[in-house]
Amino acid sequence: MVSVTSNPSVAGALEPRGPSQATLRIEPPRRWLELRLGELWLSRELLYFLVWRDVKIRYKQTAIGISWVIIQPLLTMLVATLFFGKLAKLPSQGLPYSVFVFAAIVPWTYFSAALANVTAVMVENQRVITKVYFPRLILPVSAALSGLVDFSIGFAVMLVFTFAHHIRPSWTLLLLPLFLLLAVLTVLGIGLWLSALNALYRDVKYLTPFLLQFWMLASPVYYSSSLVPERYRWVYGLNPMAGVIDGFRWGLTGTGHPPTSSLLASGVIVFLSVLGGLFFFNRMEGSIADRV
Repeated sequence: MVSVTSNPSVAGALEPRGPSQATLRIEPPRRWLELRLGELWLSRELLYFLVWRDVKIRYKQTAIGISWVIIQPLLTMLVATLFFGKLAKLPSQGLPYSVFVFAAIVPWTYFSAALANVTAVMVENQRVITKVYFPRLILPVSAALSGLVDFSIGFAVMLVFTFAHHIRPSWTLLLLPLFLLLAVLTVLGIGLWLSALNALYRDVKYLTPFLLQFWMLASPVYYSSSLVPERYRWVYGLNPMAGVIDGFRWGLTGTGHPPTSSLLASGVIVFLSVLGGLFFFNRMEGSIADRV
């Protein structure tokens, strides 16, 4: 038996009614801090199917399919190596510039694509949102996780490319999941804000490409963070992707020093952005179905 007590676009809870019946009570959050993250675990099967759906739709009716995951970072690496490595002769921490930039392009490609997908996910699923109840938080989470499939393929190519340049990763390779987790949390932290705002104000979809462009220039994708003056390093470390990219380079090649200071600053910023994003998304969830 199902009893609906309020807006079906907000959080719900199961209440036992007997040995074979349960009541699904759907009601708005009563407190600011009421996140109801347990609903994500209860809806984990739906989350799996949404991730799988996103992966299949992304390459449906494409001529070369998932090969785009390999072609895009490779072409970007070749162009960057020509202009920034050969012509501008930017320093690359003693690494071949192609390896230096490829180790940054793979995590950055995941971040930029995932953040764009998370921002648009509420609008793209507006028909589902207005017809059936489910934890709305599943949509941005699924958009962030589906990008990990493309990342895994790009990462495998990056490993082959690194070995081809006779660079053998050390134990630091084991720390790469930590940097990847930081990238995923950055996508969620910023994406929760943007996805809710995009459902309310469509201007956000025009802002996102500009934001990603600026963010890439503010991240050490094509240049080394060592070029940043020492007194400004802590400010630079407030960019979470600076710690992620430096961490990937260090973890993959084992050269240089671990980005300890930038990772600490990035960790604090990511924690605050995820926490704030969850609260903001939770408060906007009740009105998204009416405004989307």
